[in-house]
Amino acid sequence: MTVSHPPVAETTKPRKKRGRYVLAAIGLLAIVGGSWYGLDWYRNGRFVVSTDNAYLRADQVSMAPVVSGQIAEVYVADNQTVTAGQPLVKIDPRRYEMAVREATATVSAREADVAKSEADMGHQDSVIAQAQADLENANENASLAQQDFDRMTPLAAKGIESQQKSEQVTSALEQAKSVVRLKQAVLDAARQQTTALKAQVEQANAELGAARESLGKAEIDLDDTVLRSAIAGRVGDRTVQVGQFVQPGTQLMTVVPTNDIYLVANFKETQIGDMRAGQPAAISIDAYPGLKVTGVVDSFSPGTGAQFALLPPENATGNFTKIVQRVPVRIKLEAGQKGMPALVPGLSIEVSVDTKAAVLDRVASAQ
Repeated sequence: MTVSHPPVAETTKPRKKRGRYVLAAIGLLAIVGGSWYGLDWYRNGRFVVSTDNAYLRADQVSMAPVVSGQIAEVYVADNQTVTAGQPLVKIDPRRYEMAVREATATVSAREADVAKSEADMGHQDSVIAQAQADLENANENASLAQQDFDRMTPLAAKGIESQQKSEQVTSALEQAKSVVRLKQAVLDAARQQTTALKAQVEQANAELGAARESLGKAEIDLDDTVLRSAIAGRVGDRTVQVGQFVQPGTQLMTVVPTNDIYLVANFKETQIGDMRAGQPAAISIDAYPGLKVTGVVDSFSPGTGAQFALLPPENATGNFTKIVQRVPVRIKLEAGQKGMPALVPGLSIEVSVDTKAAVLDRVASAQ
């Protein structure tokens, strides 16, 4: 008995055709995909510059007292959200309250000195007025004595009046002139005393002003015993404890403005030629892989990162090696984005900046 087998060529031929079709379709898709990618790169991708050397930042504020003393109360806990002006820490205020009371008493004493000096000045005005009146009265008496002397002199020369009467009139005239000189001296002395009293009033007012300034300083020191938050944010790096003695400038905690986060991207110097403020930026946060955030270029650092290092490089040597420098670029996050999580400074970022508009403008201006 014989077994018949189907022709091999007839069964493998359709399979080969299907394989060629699949390969052709894959090749066609690769060509279309590559063409689309190449076209997209030519239109947009070649204008995008990116870096993963970027981190979130915030203008955090280190809170430190301006007066010394023992911590009486701590009003906030670690990571607590605070508002601007909210009390954070209170220093024992007793010494500063005593200083305020002492300065207040000094102000009251200086005010009394001013009132006394002004009263003395008013009394001296009365003394001057009285001395002026006495001088005028003395001048009147001297004028009358001069008239009597003028009438008596020719009569005494003719023997009509006695020598005794003439001597009496002469003596009265000299006495009247002496009284005038005395009253004039009293008036001059009173006027000089006025100058001294004016200086005394000015001195009293100056001392009062100094006392009020001292009171103001004491009140400021008392108010500074309560340390308040300068900005709104969250408390971090809190090291203060109740009972701790602190000096002015002792760092107690840090307030981080978590609602005002920005990022600093360190781009290569070869990437910033076409970057401009206001260009859009696409941002990826390592902590949130699926989250896409947008921003805009805000500003550029006035120098590379190496220039602001503790020890800037000195390349004036014979062993020079060129190293691509990094320029810090500040990028502002756009507000109002949906799904924005709570961001904190220090997170790692990948950022891409679209420089297409600047490149096209540069090319158009060159033509």
